Amino acid sequence: MKTTTWLVAACLAASLPVEAQVFKPIEMKDQELAQLRGRYVMPGRIISFGVVMSSTWQNAAGDRIGATSTLQVQQNSYQPQFYVSMIGNDGNGGNVPGQGTGVVSGGAGLANTSGVTQSVRAAGDYNSAYNNVSINVREARQAADGSSPLGQALPVGTTLVNSNGAGTVSVSNSGNGIQMAIQANNNQGESMQRLANGGLLQSTTLLGGSNAVNNMTQLNVVLRDNLPTMGALNCSLDQLKGLRVSGY
Repeated sequence: MKTTTWLVAACLAASLPVEAQVFKPIEMKDQELAQLRGRYVMPGRIISFGVVMSSTWQNAAGDRIGATSTLQVQQNSYQPQFYVSMIGNDGNGGNVPGQGTGVVSGGAGLANTSGVTQSVRAAGDYNSAYNNVSINVREARQAADGSSPLGQALPVGTTLVNSNGAGTVSVSNSGNGIQMAIQANNNQGESMQRLANGGLLQSTTLLGGSNAVNNMTQLNVVLRDNLPTMGALNCSLDQLKGLRVSGY
């Protein structure tokens, strides 16, 4: 009997690769890890994916211009659609900002970068500018109801424009992504957000004074809440009990 047992053990050991015989961890190469990005999410686990982009510009007189664009893709959704809400508020009636006299040179290569690119270039006084990117991942049993999205639909190939005392904002959908640009009045500067071709660009150029600019992009992911059922827990406990009887 002992001879048979040792023979079976020897056959199993011979069939294993060398690494498995010594049971040592193996370091994975960067090229192999690069192929595993995103693979840790089981199929069907993502039940909702959304993008929120917002850009605003407020000048020295308090005039504010901007827009917010949203996209939500839920499970079994076949035609994702961007929706845009315009932002426009009049200021406090103060003096209209004078012409910006700042000069910024260079920076043409910023439009040709990949990945996430953020830039703020200022040639004025008392300005503030923020570029923000956030990723929110949460678990839920079902996604929020997206049947009544806010704003106006932005089909592929269209552009929405709005203007007031602060400047002009335009939101366009090229089919490969979305772009949100603001051109401030009186040569105060410009800002842009673009999410396209796998990259995100946030840029602001300030040529005047006392402007406040904010660019924000938020990615929201909802994962299905896969809590184990009571039946699955009982099954696991039964298996543990069996191991204890066997002497483990």
